Amino acid sequence: MLNFTVGPVTSSEAVLKIGGQQIPYFRTKEFSDIMFENERLMCDFTNAPAGSRAVFLTGSGTAAMEAVVINSFTPEDKVIIVNGGSFGQRFVQICQIHHIPYTEIIPEFGQDIRDAQLLGLEGKGYTGFLVNLDETSVGVLYDIERISAFCRRNNIFLIVDSISSFLCDPFDMESLGVQMMVTGSQKALACAPGVSVAVLSPEAVERVYSMDAGCMYLDMKPALKDGERGQTPFTPAVGILLQIHVRLKEIEIAGGTVQEVRRAADLAADFREQIIKLPFEIVSDSLSNAVTPLSPINSVSAYEIFLHLKDEYHIWVCPNGGALRDRVFRVGHLGALTKEDNRKLIEALYDMKQRGLLE
Repeated sequence: MLNFTVGPVTSSEAVLKIGGQQIPYFRTKEFSDIMFENERLMCDFTNAPAGSRAVFLTGSGTAAMEAVVINSFTPEDKVIIVNGGSFGQRFVQICQIHHIPYTEIIPEFGQDIRDAQLLGLEGKGYTGFLVNLDETSVGVLYDIERISAFCRRNNIFLIVDSISSFLCDPFDMESLGVQMMVTGSQKALACAPGVSVAVLSPEAVERVYSMDAGCMYLDMKPALKDGERGQTPFTPAVGILLQIHVRLKEIEIAGGTVQEVRRAADLAADFREQIIKLPFEIVSDSLSNAVTPLSPINSVSAYEIFLHLKDEYHIWVCPNGGALRDRVFRVGHLGALTKEDNRKLIEALYDMKQRGLLE
């Protein structure tokens, strides 16, 4: 199968090789050394401020989303959530469950947030801001510079879910004043799913140590403490952490984040140029390099297009659920894809058009 989903994505041969090996015992100096390097590279690749830390959680990206919320806020806080799709709604659900007061910014479908939506929230005593930088369900990349400036003016603790946009779009924790950033192993890191990563600024580390997270597994205090010796408080997904190490080293050797972002941008631009004459509309006005969200212009179901590609052409794209099921499908530009792979997908879509499946 040719994989254009947004996760899990196609892994490199070096990462796949690690996945086929026997899992080693991990309470060793050798594993600790790997984890030290994983933490160093994650902090480097996010340009985190000096003294920042990276925490590796065995759990999906949602585990990290919940962890950063409960380790940062209490019912005494008041947070802003950008809710432009499925993953913004997930932050809403997390805050509801943990009784954290919140206000939603709801952008128009497929659009970035606007200055006017932030203006009414100025000086209102908000203490936190939660945003999924790339709202993957609709393919919108939010203007993080605008959000950062708002948070700085209002002294707001900024948490960014960069699960899809990390290594695809430029991101600089220090210059943006981001206090916590989260990502996942199965997106641009292109490893197996099952590990999420949170990068914490020194201010965020201090906050975590002052908080009662109200749980055991997602409490970051033990994770930070055990990380000082290159370990985790519980048995981690050892094999995936070894894959992450190989992948981070691949990126470092290839030129770091600048080169990785450029590669994603080139793949995305190549695909978008070739899609112009097909009966699709790109539904986002603010695109990430990670994904292209497409809506059929005709009355064809987006989900039916996904099924045709999967069953007849052995190509995976990413469907949507709920209200977007028949309206939008997404083409990812993550992982070990090439422009030749783009060409194969385009050829399949043109063949579907010729067969009348896009009309």
